Amino acid sequence: MRFDVITLFPELFAPFLSSGVTRRAYASGQVQVVLWNPRDYADGNYRRVDDRPFGGGPGMVMMAEPLARCLSAIRAERADAPGQEAPLVLFSPIGRTLDHAGVTGWAEGAGAILLCGRYEGIDQRFIDAHVTHQLSLGDFVLSGGEIPAMALIDAVARLQPGVLNDEGSHQLDSFNPALDGLLDCPHYTRPEAWEGRAVPAALLSGHHAQIERWRRDERLALTARHRPELIDAARARGRLSKADEVVVAKIRSLL
Repeated sequence: MRFDVITLFPELFAPFLSSGVTRRAYASGQVQVVLWNPRDYADGNYRRVDDRPFGGGPGMVMMAEPLARCLSAIRAERADAPGQEAPLVLFSPIGRTLDHAGVTGWAEGAGAILLCGRYEGIDQRFIDAHVTHQLSLGDFVLSGGEIPAMALIDAVARLQPGVLNDEGSHQLDSFNPALDGLLDCPHYTRPEAWEGRAVPAALLSGHHAQIERWRRDERLALTARHRPELIDAARARGRLSKADEVVVAKIRSLL
């Protein structure tokens, strides 16, 4: 799997790619990340990649031509088979909000070209001509696409086999189908008592069924309190038992 990242600030990716759990994905070659600076494909001594917007207004707009040249170089190096060219992803407020299902889809693919915009935006003609997908992290604005690009790469990398120490670890993440799309439960470790707060008795019981019931109830309770739409989605898929419904009803009565 290969991600080519078009960014004016490739230095931002160095600490991200060299630390943390998911660096195993990069070190092993399971996920390859190649950084491309569009300034390298701009004209003139100053390698200019932006200019004033037509019609006036604040800020600057990234120019189409340096991006097009950069994209051509990427496609030439990737040498994807005809009809199997890597998608070009732009991180944008109009894009689909990235979620677990979306990440899973990207994790099962061969990678993508990620375009990190800056300034007021990108010349729309380049977007119309080349961008195949647009993604968003949510309804807020960042200074550029580098953080969303890192978020997507990180989320995809941790789903690759062998990246996490425990192969089943990501199966217990929030939003995972293995948890019926619910939020994950709270977690505890040593010591058993800390600042007057004790570990829930069920987790110390050694009784597997009791522990699993406690975890299920906590997942339901957290989800009902904070993301009730996920409860409704699980119910629509037939994933809630009668015991689950009792827990949900009790929590909702307290809200």
